[in-house]
Amino acid sequence: MDRRTFVASVAASFAAAPALAELVLRDDGLHDQPFFLDSFLELAYDHEEAAANGRGLLVIFEQRGCPYCRELHAVNFQRPEITDYMSQNFDVVQLDMWGSRAVLDFDGEEIEERELAQKWGVNFTPTQVFFPAARVGATDLRSAEAFRLPGYFKPFHHLSALEYVAEGQYEVQPFQRYLQDKFAALAEQGIDPDVW
Repeated sequence: MDRRTFVASVAASFAAAPALAELVLRDDGLHDQPFFLDSFLELAYDHEEAAANGRGLLVIFEQRGCPYCRELHAVNFQRPEITDYMSQNFDVVQLDMWGSRAVLDFDGEEIEERELAQKWGVNFTPTQVFFPAARVGATDLRSAEAFRLPGYFKPFHHLSALEYVAEGQYEVQPFQRYLQDKFAALAEQGIDPDVW
């Protein structure tokens, strides 16, 4: 293929690609998404409501100016295979790692977002904490939480984490083993997950 044909084919592929949704930045400096739950931040209640609808609860901690949070919104949340799967399987609550809104924790303690982040051991953003429907009724973080994604993960790993929790695989194997099995299955099909 000559250079002119190559440039034309690349330009055509960009022209055919769907336009990315505009990122919405709220007054508090956090990115917004239409699938975020408008919540009173009573986590046990949010968990119960999600479970009643056949979903788990996902709590995402972010902070103003976080480049990895922006990447989460600009890359992962632009992929319908991620957002559709997330919306079907989880109610999503966004918290500000340095925020002052009152949150009612699973143990009944009312605490500010920033104090909750410290209590839960959230040290950087984004951090996603998963609470599956199977653990509804738990009265503390340790018994409610099934899995956590500390930091930014690329789309393949992010979707895999959502599937890992939604399918209940956290009960039978560590995430690393789940990923290795998934990589092996894709390799048998000739698919490179790094390109995904």
